[in-house]
Amino acid sequence: MKIGKATQPRSAICTSNADTIVVRGADLSRDLIGHINFGDYFFLLVTGRRADAATSAVLNATLVAIAEHGLVPSVQAARMTLAAAPDAMQGAVAAGLLGSGSVILGASETAGRLYLAVEKEADKHAGDLHAAARVVVADLRARKLPIAGYGHPEHKQRDPRVGRLFEVSAEAGAGQRYVEIAKIVEAVIPEVVGKELKLNVSGAIPAVLLGVGFPVNALKGVPMLARTASLIAHLNEELEDPIGFALSYQATQGLQYTGDMPKAV
Repeated sequence: MKIGKATQPRSAICTSNADTIVVRGADLSRDLIGHINFGDYFFLLVTGRRADAATSAVLNATLVAIAEHGLVPSVQAARMTLAAAPDAMQGAVAAGLLGSGSVILGASETAGRLYLAVEKEADKHAGDLHAAARVVVADLRARKLPIAGYGHPEHKQRDPRVGRLFEVSAEAGAGQRYVEIAKIVEAVIPEVVGKELKLNVSGAIPAVLLGVGFPVNALKGVPMLARTASLIAHLNEELEDPIGFALSYQATQGLQYTGDMPKAV
């Protein structure tokens, strides 16, 4: 049974023969290994384009910014999985990444689409980004949807990573269009929502990456790639200094049972 229009498998990313591996039109061994850093290679793989200086600075900064933040849920899931299956690091990494959704890690893509929606809405308001942001945020509020990229359980006065990413972007000469939109959304939230929600790193990442032409469909992959590096670090530490079962123990210690009890005989 054929699903979709394609009848022949195809890809523009890689091909190989007995002597050569070609990646995005470049000889992997001759042109890439030892000549390109991994962040720039990631950009090449995703887009087929070589990263310029601004793109390289911004993308590498976002990967550093989002990789590590302590014993967050993805890390706890990975460490407890490894505790149960210490011979399967791949399974533990996968466990940590499987929760990459609208709340954790995946919010960067949602925030990026928010910025694009504001930009599109501005066409109806003679280019007024403030008016457009009010409409888009009000629509999210009316549909009881979260405003991705804004608010953080710990960093109430704006995530400290946001300012630094914006600085890197500006210093590198990257496009500031979506940084401007991100700041405008932050500014209109109080009048629409009734309280302040400050930018977090998941809002800053798409703001700077869209400014260098990173595709919105791949935005979720940036925190996933970065967090993979962090998970490997945590899992290596788990093998040397295990806390996976301690995490499980702490959860059971704080557990409050709210179900029914069996009737007395």
